[in-house]
Order: sequence, then C-alpha cells, then structure tokens
Amino acid sequence: MKTKLFYLLPCFALFASCYQQERDCANFRTGKFEFVTEIDGVEKRSTFIRTAEYEIEEFEGKIDTSSIRWINDCEFILQKKNPKNMAEKKAVGIKIITTDGDSCVFEYGLVGDARKERGNLKKIGEL
Repeated sequence: MKTKLFYLLPCFALFASCYQQERDCANFRTGKFEFVTEIDGVEKRSTFIRTAEYEIEEFEGKIDTSSIRWINDCEFILQKKNPKNMAEKKAVGIKIITTDGDSCVFEYGLVGDARKERGNLKKIGEL
C-alpha cells in the first residue's frame, strides 16, 4: 500500500503543476468596469471607465480621475490627477492575479507598502 502511495504522490504533483489559472489581462486594459466591496458591513459599488491613459471612477456620486502607468501586461500603477490630501497623493499598485471571462481577481495596495488587499472586478462594457 505504501509503495502505491509512493508512486501516486509524484503523479498528483505533476498534474497539479501543469494546471495554470487563466490570466488574459489584455481584456482588462480598457473598458467599463464594476467593483463591489464591503465597507463596515455595507456593500459599496464603484464603476469606472479605463482608457489607455486614464481611469475615471464614480463612487457615491463623486468622480475621480487617475493616470495609469502600465508596468507589464497584468500590472499597473494608478496616480490621482487632483489629490485633495496627502493620502490621495500616494500611488496605488494593482496586479491582476487571475481572469475568468469578464471577471478578474486583483491585488492592490499603496506603492511601497507591503500590505495588499484582494478584490473582484467585472467588465460591464467596451469603450
């Protein structure tokens, strides 16, 4: 029994290493998107339009514009165009982790900060 298990474990490891999650980041470079998150137990919804150079976000009736600098196909940095305070002056790094059709999982955090959060994004339209 132990001998069979000894031979099966490497096979499982081999098959697991062959599986790679989808990551079609090009679908998320431009378009209209929706981000849903929970803040203090309340679901909040943000929509934004992303062009090659800018991201224009609408959240709770307020509109913000950020510039985009792509690092590679799946990573970019957002910098607010008109920050209102010191916290808004800090750039946000975003990395697309996985994609599935018109949805993706991404990781984000302030540039230079080790703390990262994850979120889900849905593409709801083309430009």
